Amino acid sequence: MFTVPVILEEKADYMKHDRLTKKLIQEFFEEFIEGFFPDLHPYIDFSNVTFLEQEVYLDYLEGSKKEIDVLVEVKLHHEDKILHIHTEAQSTHEADFPERMFLYFSYLYAKHRKPIQPIAVLSYNRKQEEPTQFKVDTPTQEVLQFNFLQLQLRKKNWKEYIQSDNPIVAALLSQMGYEEHERVQVKLEFLRMITRMKINPAQMEFLYGYFETYLKLNKEEEEQMMEKMENLPEEEKEIVMQLPNSYFERGKQEGIEEGIEEGIKKRNQELALKLIARDMSISDIAEITDLSEAEIKRLASE
Repeated sequence: MFTVPVILEEKADYMKHDRLTKKLIQEFFEEFIEGFFPDLHPYIDFSNVTFLEQEVYLDYLEGSKKEIDVLVEVKLHHEDKILHIHTEAQSTHEADFPERMFLYFSYLYAKHRKPIQPIAVLSYNRKQEEPTQFKVDTPTQEVLQFNFLQLQLRKKNWKEYIQSDNPIVAALLSQMGYEEHERVQVKLEFLRMITRMKINPAQMEFLYGYFETYLKLNKEEEEQMMEKMENLPEEEKEIVMQLPNSYFERGKQEGIEEGIEEGIKKRNQELALKLIARDMSISDIAEITDLSEAEIKRLASE
């Protein structure tokens, strides 16, 4: 008799990547399917989408518990049928990952008895093509061939996606295949993409935060991007400037600090002028005001 693994309610200690990618897919599920699995998209009625409660699969042999990332129930267009779509985000290479996808499939099918479309989203960098099936053979027969769809992000060329107005495509640009010297351009194209999208401020901030998690420019790179931004159309530049960009936030803070310093300097100059009027020596004024003697002489001459 087949025994269904126990569902546990304990919270697994998952990586930040898995949580972020799960939230990204949930927030932009239709866009995820449309952007990366366009053959599947026309079959789904996206007005009837239900995210099922997250489940924990118990592996009896390993003695471990693993959360199933995203399980969605959808209705098919023009058919009275239900389809479950199981998406698993994987940030590190595991040799037995195809087997794990099959074990999840078996568990979910045993529980729900609904057809399942499994999808794997791989974000690690590996030259080899990863398998998209799991097989069980005997000497006389191929007993099982389990297949799943796969999105291997590092194999995707980011340049092929920059004309898209798809928000999840824009966010995942940060994990596609790009050269080190292209980092600034990838960030700039991401910003240009989200300025074209009709999304609310919270979604825009989430997309920006997701992108920054995987592709955060250093100060030198941000300065390069700022120079490139000067060539953007005025409308795009205006929207980009409103984003919670780390460069602009730092620039704003630096501006505040510069303003404070400028205020102190101006106050010291005014004090120096008063002391000059009282015939105080230049060396004494310099000591009191922190201004250079050359600057005090300039003020005196003016």
